[in-house]
Order: sequence, then C-alpha cells, then structure tokens
Amino acid sequence: MTVSRALREPGKVSAKSLEKIRAVIDRLGYVPDPAARALAAGRTNVIGVIVPSVTNNVFADVMAGIYSRAEGTDWQVQLGNSRYSPLEEERLVRTFLSQRPAGLIISGIDQSAATAAALRSANCRIVQVMETGPEPFDMMIGFSHLEASRAAARHLVAAGYRKPGFIAARLDPRTQRRLEGFRDVAREAGLLDPRRIITTPRASTVTLGCELTADLLARAPDTDAILCNNDDLAMGALFECQRRGIDVPRQIGICGFNDLEMMAVANPAVTSVKTYRLDMGQRAMEMMIAALSGEDPKDKWVDLGFEVVARDSTRRPASAPRTV
Repeated sequence: MTVSRALREPGKVSAKSLEKIRAVIDRLGYVPDPAARALAAGRTNVIGVIVPSVTNNVFADVMAGIYSRAEGTDWQVQLGNSRYSPLEEERLVRTFLSQRPAGLIISGIDQSAATAAALRSANCRIVQVMETGPEPFDMMIGFSHLEASRAAARHLVAAGYRKPGFIAARLDPRTQRRLEGFRDVAREAGLLDPRRIITTPRASTVTLGCELTADLLARAPDTDAILCNNDDLAMGALFECQRRGIDVPRQIGICGFNDLEMMAVANPAVTSVKTYRLDMGQRAMEMMIAALSGEDPKDKWVDLGFEVVARDSTRRPASAPRTV
C-alpha cells in the first residue's frame, strides 16, 4: 500500500520511505502499468491532444501553452496528429477513448458525424480549441475565424484599396470561413471579383504564396491588395511582389493571418491578424485541470478574440494609384 501511494501520491509518503522505494524501483527497473491503473481507477492520468499539424507554427504555439501548464502536475499529455484528415481524427479519437483518458483537447468544431457522436458520449472532459462555435461538446476556447477575416478585409478597404484579392491553401474549414469573411466584406463594399480569389488544397508554404500571387496577378493584373489565409502565404506574396518590382504598399497591400514573428521583422513589416495561440493552449489546459479537479471553470465557452495589427505593408499613401 505504501509503494502504491508513493507512486500515485508521493506527497503523502514520508521522505525517508519515498527514498527507499525509489531506490528499489531504480534497481529493479520497475515501470508502472498504466492499463492496470486505468482499470482500477476508471481512467488514466493522460490528457490527449489532437491537432491537425505538428509542424505548423500555429499549432506548435498552442502545444507550447498546453505543455507549459501541464508541467509539474500529475497529468501527462499525449499528442495525436490528424494531418487535416477527418478519418484520421476519428481514428485518433477512438484510440484515445479506448485508453480511458482523463480528458481530450481537440482542435476545431468541424468533426465528422461519427467523431462528434463519440465525443458526445465520451466518459471524459473535453476542451475544443482554435475556434468558437454554438454547441461545444463540453468546454471551448478560441475565436471566430469568420469575424477575424472580415476585420482584415475591412482594414484593406479602409486603407483605400479597391481591387482586393484573396489567396488560400489547404482549404480546411477554418480556411473556408476566412474566405467567407473576405467575400462578405468585398461584396458589401461592391468590390468582389471572383477572378481575384485563388485557392488550392495544397499545404501552405512561402513558395506556394509566390505561386498563388503570380496566378492572381496573371488573372487580375490590376489587383491592388491581397488578403492571405496565413502568414506563410503572405511572405510569399511579399517576395513575389518584390521580385516583380511592385511597390508594397503603394501598388499592392498585403495582409497575413496569425501574426507569426516574421511578420514584424519583414521589410516592409507585414500587417497580419494576431491570434492568441500560446494563451489559448495555456488556458485550455487550465480549464481541463480545473474540471478534472472538480472545479468547473466559471466560463466554459471563451472567445479570446483577435487583433488586426496594421504595419507598413498596408500603409498606402492616399494618392497612390495602382500601376504595374
């Protein structure tokens, strides 16, 4: 019993006994069996996290926030990468649930019907991150991609751009909402031109941003602003304009999304939509830990908002005409 307590709740065992137990554990090479512990307790101390990418800096920031709050606790984070595949996300959810996790942190609000059904019946706490929606499975923290995109598009219109375009990659549901936001504002302002919307299901890269910008300018050479679905594409758009000798922001304004570090140090510095990813990960983990401790957070639905950070890439002189 003392050994079991030392492994589960070391703070309740005297320092002398704990030292002896750890010495024997080290000598024997003993590793606790989590399956046996889960069978006895009804759950493990694992909090599963499912994100669509482990290489994308956006999700890396969220994970950094999650790990920072898990450190020093009894909870262990296990990561699953769905690679933007609904089928892989469903498989990961079922795999995690079969292992009796204490909780799941999952990205987005667009789960398949099968995944949604599994999460609704899950015997664990759930936090959805990266987005807000009307019907969370349990807890939720994020922001509106639709409203963020609308705000960015309004910024371009207010800056004097009258022939705005949009480039996007991957085309996951969050990208679709950003495109919808751009269309809404362009339509309201009487500036919507389908020729100026260039999308691809390919993964985002800076190189792809160059390619999409070249395609956009080939289809609509008089385009005077580009709202980019993310910052990688925005940097590509900037490089392609510079390669062609197009002045940014005088001839073309450029706006990214997520506000990664590189946006502020580019030349010119690039306007972007700031999202609070590190804070999102930290607070998601805090919500989870509080719920697992029997103290449900006061706010189970949290909108962190966003900010359009205006920089030189959209500071167009009022008298500047668009010429190429």
